[in-house]
Amino acid sequence: MKYLVALLLALPIVISIALFSSPSHAISSCNGPCHTLDDCTGQLICVNGRCHDDPDVGTHTCPSTPSPSGGGCQPSGTMNCHGKSFPRYRCSPQATSSTPATLTNNDFSEGGDGGGPSECDDNYHKNSELIVALSTGWYADGSRCGNRIRITSTKTRRSVIAKVVDECDSMNGCDGEHAGQPPCKNNIVDGSNAVWHALGLDIEVGEEDVTWSMV
Repeated sequence: MKYLVALLLALPIVISIALFSSPSHAISSCNGPCHTLDDCTGQLICVNGRCHDDPDVGTHTCPSTPSPSGGGCQPSGTMNCHGKSFPRYRCSPQATSSTPATLTNNDFSEGGDGGGPSECDDNYHKNSELIVALSTGWYADGSRCGNRIRITSTKTRRSVIAKVVDECDSMNGCDGEHAGQPPCKNNIVDGSNAVWHALGLDIEVGEEDVTWSMV
């Protein structure tokens, strides 16, 4: 009887130990909690405490997070370029009255880093012109060719109006037509030297945050 009582009294302790002992290293899938690289399944890695795709591998197992502007634009596969994998996009974030974008620099002249002539008019252009190329989704199969957009720097607060003359190809790259460059990101406004100067930005920086809208 004493043995039975002792066993019954010890049972809750045994259960408590089982319930509250240190957790095992469970393997997490997309967006699951993690602390080390070993906590994630497959080729996922631990990013900010959550398991997510490894950008160096180039796979897209996890659903893409919708863009801040609500475009919900997701990659359309990947392209291997110069030994690295880059996402390809048919779409861009939704264009609004103040669309967030990344400003990059493009040489639209013949022999420049822009590759071939501009898509809109099949011509090369001087870097002194206020002109831009837009990511594939925003280029919209050339429907914005010749249109003017207002670009505003989030750093200097200056604005400039520039003409759309080309596509910043988000689907293709790494060939002569694209001067060996990988596909553009889906949120690029690729501006001439004149655009950068008008915004008071240093071309050597390479990328700057801007917003743009149709004029």
